[in-house]
Amino acid sequence: MNKAVLTRAGVAAAGAALLVGGLTACGGDKAGGDAKGGADGAKAAEAKTPTPADAVKASYLKTVPARVAAMDMTITGSDGKPDHITGTKGWYPSTTGIDGKGSESGNQLMIGDSIYTHTDKPVQGKSWMKMNLNKDGKPRYQLNDDPAEYLALLLGQEKLTLVGAEQIDGAEAQHFKGTFTHADLLKADESTKVMEEANRQYLREAVKDVAGLEVDLWIGKAGYPVRVDAVRTIAKVTGATKISAKFSDYGTALPVVAPPADQVADFDEVMKGIDESLKETDRKLDEADQTLKDAGLGGLKRS
Repeated sequence: MNKAVLTRAGVAAAGAALLVGGLTACGGDKAGGDAKGGADGAKAAEAKTPTPADAVKASYLKTVPARVAAMDMTITGSDGKPDHITGTKGWYPSTTGIDGKGSESGNQLMIGDSIYTHTDKPVQGKSWMKMNLNKDGKPRYQLNDDPAEYLALLLGQEKLTLVGAEQIDGAEAQHFKGTFTHADLLKADESTKVMEEANRQYLREAVKDVAGLEVDLWIGKAGYPVRVDAVRTIAKVTGATKISAKFSDYGTALPVVAPPADQVADFDEVMKGIDESLKETDRKLDEADQTLKDAGLGGLKRS
């Protein structure tokens, strides 16, 4: 399948700086008391200053209910060839809708483990082909590259740092950056407990083959991730996958839904029909070959 389908785009995190000041006074015990109060106030303010991990958690909790966002994503595989896709990303459950504009992928949908590909040449009179990637009935774990997923990967990650405020498409966003090992990605702490348990366990399974992840994340003033740039390496796979994605229209983008059943041909059923047709063709050729041999004509010459 096209790598745009098997790969999954993007997300960011935000933070804020809390300014604290001291009070000055003159006089004996009163001045000492004010100084102590100022110091205590400063310590309290410092303790409440949001960390990058705090910003990620806040963004995650806001992003999850949105369920869907528009995406503009470029995926570059280890071969160095970029694939630009636009469409929508959904989460919980994971979905991807590719509209085919400027992409070799054409119109494609991915819902869970099912991929739907639109074809200009109908198959069995149907304009969509469905392929089930989960043929053996076992759960299939893979990253979806959606905004909520990137935030989930960064929950509780102490290595995430704040770069600062930057402009993304003319609007201010907070830029965060981090590089994470396989062990970092598997780390579970109190922060990840904000996730529903089923989603938490799924993510832990999905990152088991991820050897490393480099992420640059931006969150806009509304609290949603607006951009993610990531480099992901997979164990036992040469090279890395690079993803650069922008996300917008949270909660208002059209959700990804499966095409009407009467417009969908099943890939496995189509291939089964082709196999049976080829077997029948072989049977007829064998009969013709034998007939010619019986007639002393040497039979068919087949490679």
